Amino acid sequence: MWADELAGAGMYRVLADRADERRRSIFLQLAEAEEAHAAFWEAKLRAAGVTDLRPPRTPFRARVLAALARWFGIDAVLPLVLRAESADAEKYRGVAEAPAAMAEQEQAHGAVVAAMRGGTLGGRIAAGERRHRSAAGGALRASVFGVSDGLVSNFSLIMGVAGGTSTNRVVVLAGVAGLVAGACSMASGEWISVRSQVELYQHELAIEREELAAFPEEERRELELIYQAKGIDPDEARRLVASIMERPEVALDTMAREELGLDPGSLGSPWVAAWSSFASFAVGAIVPIVPFLIGSGTAAILTAAGLSAVALLFVGAMISVVTGRGPMRTGVRMMLIGSGIAAITYGIGSLIGTAV
Repeated sequence: MWADELAGAGMYRVLADRADERRRSIFLQLAEAEEAHAAFWEAKLRAAGVTDLRPPRTPFRARVLAALARWFGIDAVLPLVLRAESADAEKYRGVAEAPAAMAEQEQAHGAVVAAMRGGTLGGRIAAGERRHRSAAGGALRASVFGVSDGLVSNFSLIMGVAGGTSTNRVVVLAGVAGLVAGACSMASGEWISVRSQVELYQHELAIEREELAAFPEEERRELELIYQAKGIDPDEARRLVASIMERPEVALDTMAREELGLDPGSLGSPWVAAWSSFASFAVGAIVPIVPFLIGSGTAAILTAAGLSAVALLFVGAMISVVTGRGPMRTGVRMMLIGSGIAAITYGIGSLIGTAV
């Protein structure tokens, strides 16, 4: 860890040598923070009796990043630096000797690097608008894919059962069971996923609140660095952060957004997510059941196949709204894939039904 921190500091100093004036200051401050971490581990080593501490050879990764920065520029290596900082943060979370603040500081370094990837403040605002559009389309995306899952899975299930038996009640029973089981599975999985995410966010917010109370100056400095990395003048960043830190709740909200990438106001409801998943899956799953509720035999099979194919075409076209691809191409592809899967299960059902 001592060697890794020294290597990180060396890497930031190399990047500072190749950066413009604004970024150079930020890289040098990051280097100083890494050197402070190295000093912490050096003190631990000396306390344990290790005195022969010669500076280690620069790691291969740091040498490669320095070369890439020299050949292709700073922006080419920032994604790799961000990944390294994320790995360092996770590494310290599992080390009892590491102060809790150390992992959070590494995470904050990652936030600073992420901010620099956007270049100017205008670029970061544009990136924020893209994230907003993505979030706005999240409900539509979840609904469309929920309907798609229900339609494909139950269409395939019903065709498989219909291929193996001519008893209409068995086909209907299988379809209804598939609808209920699949919808409940989707709903419970979504509930657990969203609930776990909310609990994780709440835990992260609690940690951030404790750090703001225990280490206000360190948190202030981290936020200043993030704003400087976004292109704000250092003096302006200090004034802005000073105003934010005067109000604890505003400071917590800001740190959650800037350092952790969380939006405290949009954590989501696990119950809404569960019911939405249940309903969207059920809407898709009921389509192939309907023909068997009003008919039977070959006529019901052909009607279910045709109705499901049309529904698959429509769902594929709706998916194109999310992906931005052509609706006809996406719709036909969806129809061919779903129909192909249903044909396979029908064939397998026929073989098993004949054998039985």
